[in-house]
Amino acid sequence: MAEKGELEREVAQLQNYERQFQAVLMQKQQIQMQLNEANLALEELKKAKGDVYKAIGSVMIKTTAAEAEKDLNERKSLMEMRVKTLSAQEEKVKSELLRLQKKLKDELGQNE
Repeated sequence: MAEKGELEREVAQLQNYERQFQAVLMQKQQIQMQLNEANLALEELKKAKGDVYKAIGSVMIKTTAAEAEKDLNERKSLMEMRVKTLSAQEEKVKSELLRLQKKLKDELGQNE
């Protein structure tokens, strides 16, 4: 049977894991949205005829289609790696979250 102080620490830890899990999910969703935008931009770039521009901050710069495609593919590659990293982090936090939820449930069940 766990002590009250230990239970409070575990509940606080559980809440921390829940916040981490939500943060990872939000980051992953944002990166996936950016990845979708990059894929759409690559599709449109293939259809483009004539001048091509890319946004750098609030400025549009004229560039070649090949250079724009290269830049988009590099960004896409980085985003794919980030999604993969976030997915691994998501699984790790989820696993710890479930483990701690089960532990607390068992401990609280014993106290009743």
